[in-house]
Amino acid sequence: MTYPVSKVFVSSESPGAPRAGAGGHPCQGIYYTREGIRPRVAMIATHYQIDFSEHYLAELIAARGIGFLGWNTRFRGYEWLFVLDQALVDIGVGVRWLKEQAGVEHVVLLGNSGGGSLMAAYHSQAVEACVRPARDLQLAPGVDELIPGDAYVSLAAHLGRPDVLTDWMDAAVVDECDPTLTDPELDLFNPENGPPFSREFVERYRAAQVARNHRITRWAKAELARVNALGYYDRHFNVPRTWADPRMVDPTQEPSNRPGGWCYRGPTEAANRGDRGIAGETTLRNWLNMWSLEESQCRAEPHLAKLTIPAIVINPDGDAGVFPSDADRLYEAIAGDDKKRVDLPGDHYFLEPAGARDQVADVIAEWVISRFPRAGE
Repeated sequence: MTYPVSKVFVSSESPGAPRAGAGGHPCQGIYYTREGIRPRVAMIATHYQIDFSEHYLAELIAARGIGFLGWNTRFRGYEWLFVLDQALVDIGVGVRWLKEQAGVEHVVLLGNSGGGSLMAAYHSQAVEACVRPARDLQLAPGVDELIPGDAYVSLAAHLGRPDVLTDWMDAAVVDECDPTLTDPELDLFNPENGPPFSREFVERYRAAQVARNHRITRWAKAELARVNALGYYDRHFNVPRTWADPRMVDPTQEPSNRPGGWCYRGPTEAANRGDRGIAGETTLRNWLNMWSLEESQCRAEPHLAKLTIPAIVINPDGDAGVFPSDADRLYEAIAGDDKKRVDLPGDHYFLEPAGARDQVADVIAEWVISRFPRAGE
């Protein structure tokens, strides 16, 4: 049976972030409910910078009797300005609205894709203060007053911003200022290296990816000190060639049902030489806040180590950018005993096969109702 769904636009100021002069509120989203009911349980989904107000699961979950708040922080579309503690405060505004305005008894945190580590960080900070302020800033007001989640869903989630970037980075980049220069001995697209890639090649490649991340971090620290000394606060820069995970080229690496030679932007080699990729536009401070393996707090595993609420990790078996080992690590990192790991057919967005999104919604709704029996009333 198909149930009609109601939508309510929600917008709000946030501690430290007032309404903009042009009229917009920093926090905005849409609350979905099945017509005729006032849900006792609701989910909230948020991403680092992608608009989740019209999330593909919103109406499907609402039709199953569970409220769904597709929520955006002040950083929607402004990833290069991202500050973790400020974003957590904005998520807290959404959680508080669900509890105090929508009358929800239990809030389920949906960590979808990049939002997996973000929502884990939210709950981690809510149960025990752990987030450091960004460089040269004070902690955001309200960051010590967050309401914890009551359950956590990891859906096609990455391990965190610095982790996924490093896994996808092209280790063969020789000069960050010239994306055409390549080390042929580390080139994924040099047929002399494969595919298939040898274990020795992959080990060298992975080490070089980590080294590249650390190299950019060293440069960012030094460059930030230089521009600050000259009276400048920050500067923009680009990170080229970030569609180069060996698993995107060689399907024998961690086999799954994903298409070979493919990534979220299409054929891997072409995407890697294109001008669109994660961290493609960043700043010195944003790199250190979000993308640096050494400094970023946007990593799931340390936060999941404090997550003891019921949790489920759902992995799409045809995902071209999130792989089974990512789901394994997320599952292992969750501290609680009430946790479940599920593999479902589908790509990253569950666009295929037919009915994949309904199946995901069924699995999530059944799991939520099993933990909160009155959720579907």
